[in-house]
Amino acid sequence: MNDDRIRTIDDTEAAALALRPLTARSIVLSTLLGHHPPQLPARALVRVGELFGIAEGTVRVALSRMVAAGDLRQTDGSYALTTRLLARQTRQDESRTPQTVPWRGGWEIAVVATPERRPAAERTALRQAMAALRLAELREGSWLRPANLDRPRPAVVTDQCTWFTGTPDDDPAALAGRLWDLGGWAGRARALSAALDRAGTHADRFTVAAAALRHLLADPLLPAELLPEDWPGAQLRGKYAEFEAELRDLLRQYLAG
Repeated sequence: MNDDRIRTIDDTEAAALALRPLTARSIVLSTLLGHHPPQLPARALVRVGELFGIAEGTVRVALSRMVAAGDLRQTDGSYALTTRLLARQTRQDESRTPQTVPWRGGWEIAVVATPERRPAAERTALRQAMAALRLAELREGSWLRPANLDRPRPAVVTDQCTWFTGTPDDDPAALAGRLWDLGGWAGRARALSAALDRAGTHADRFTVAAAALRHLLADPLLPAELLPEDWPGAQLRGKYAEFEAELRDLLRQYLAG
């Protein structure tokens, strides 16, 4: 990372960006989510924690708690993500390098086709799955998005919904603007890109980059025809890719030392 950076993220800016505090758990989780395969020896995770000023004992306590919580599994002195977090890693990877197909004007439409009195757990699971698929809810039980993404539909949505492909009669860009807060997403993306440029310490860069990656998960990944001008999605992805390359090189040097 560039040691010439001297500016740090102050409390006011951190609050404005809704940055999450850097903890042993967040360091371990972010490190494994960004590592392929997502498994590292305990000593490597301890050294990563030390890089950000987290004591060895604190990291080891966090590892034990994450195993107990079902976030990690331990095998022969190494720690790996569990199935639930592997799914999160997949979503993060897709948000950084989305699998798109040419858009021909069609929209995916999903309508809930099960009895109205569904258990709360099923409704929650459906909402989470629709968010992961980047569909927006037009009204209760009706979800849609432009048909420009190539990804499988999990059973939780195919079991509860009937799927169609259609086109809106009105302006599709106006419809997209009603379904997603595009201005809000773009404003925060620009702020995070600028914060990554200004961050002056490893810890600040790590914290802002983690927020940027979370924000990319909320990018609706719309076709260019439906986006406002100067959409900052590609810029934020590029900034995150730069950070990831810097961090990978830094960790390689640090862990080899």
